Amino acid sequence: MNKPAICCIGHITLDKIVTPRQTVYMPGGTAFYFAHGIAHLDPSDFLLVTSLAESEMKAVDDIRAEGVEVKVLPSPASVYFENKYGEDQNERTQRVLAKAAPFTPEGLRDVEAKYFHLGTLLADDFSLDVIKALARKGIVSVDAQGYLRQVRGQEVFAVDWPEKTEAMKYIDILKANEKEMVTLTGSADPYEAARILADWGVKEVLLTLGSNGSLIYADGEFVEVPAFPPADVVDATGCGDTYMTGYLYMRNKGVSYLEAGRFAAAMCTIKLGASGPFSASAEAVKEVIG
Repeated sequence: MNKPAICCIGHITLDKIVTPRQTVYMPGGTAFYFAHGIAHLDPSDFLLVTSLAESEMKAVDDIRAEGVEVKVLPSPASVYFENKYGEDQNERTQRVLAKAAPFTPEGLRDVEAKYFHLGTLLADDFSLDVIKALARKGIVSVDAQGYLRQVRGQEVFAVDWPEKTEAMKYIDILKANEKEMVTLTGSADPYEAARILADWGVKEVLLTLGSNGSLIYADGEFVEVPAFPPADVVDATGCGDTYMTGYLYMRNKGVSYLEAGRFAAAMCTIKLGASGPFSASAEAVKEVIG
C-alpha cells in the first residue's frame, strides 16, 4: 500500500467489562477501538499494527472485514484486561490477567505513516527507542495511559513514567486524562499541567476531563472543548481512544484544533451510549455538533 496518513500501533486485548448493569466479554485496547472507529469514518488511508496471540485472530479478521489494513506481529499471548466500573463511569478499577510481547524498533522498521498513534496499555509496550525511531519517520502521537500503568501480579498500579521528560522531546501529540496529568506533572490544574508538558517538548497537549470536556494546548494557545452531554451513559470503555481517533482523523484533514476537538468530543458522546467501539458515521458526529 501507499504510505498511510494514520497508523495506530497497539495491542488488541481480551476485555472483561463489568458495569452495574452487565458483564461483557469482548476485544478491546486502543488498537481495537481506534481501528473500528476509523473504519466508520474512512479506513482507506489507515494502517493498524497490532500484536496478539493466534487465538485472538478473529478480532483482526473482523477489523479487516471492515476495510482496514492490518499488520500483525506475532505474540505468545494477548493482553487480558478486567475493567470494573461503578455507577460513576469515570471511576474504573483494572486487573491484567495476561500480557503480550512489547513492540520493538525492529518489528516496526518497515512501517511508514504521516501520523503514528501509540496506543499504550502497559508501561513496557513501547520503549523510548521505539518513540525515537518513529519520530524520525513521522508525527508521533501518544496516549499516556499505558506508561502510567505497571502490572504486579495481576494488579495494575499507577506509576510515574521515568523517561517522560526525555520521551516528550520526540512526542508531537500527547493525550492524558485528569488523573494522568497529575501523575505526569504534579499539577491538578489542567492549564498548568498543559504548560509543563509543552515545556518538555510536546507540540499538541490534549487533556480529556470527562464530563468537563477537554483542553488543547498548542502554539502557545489554549483551546477549550466542551463535552456534548450523552442521552445515556452505557459504557465508557474506549472513550479516550475514540477521542484520539476523531482528533487525528480531523487534524489530518488540516482543520483547526477546536474543530478537531469538537469532532472528537462528539464521537465520544455517541460512543458512551453503547458497549463496544464507535459504529456511527461522520454525518452522525456532525449532527451531535449541530
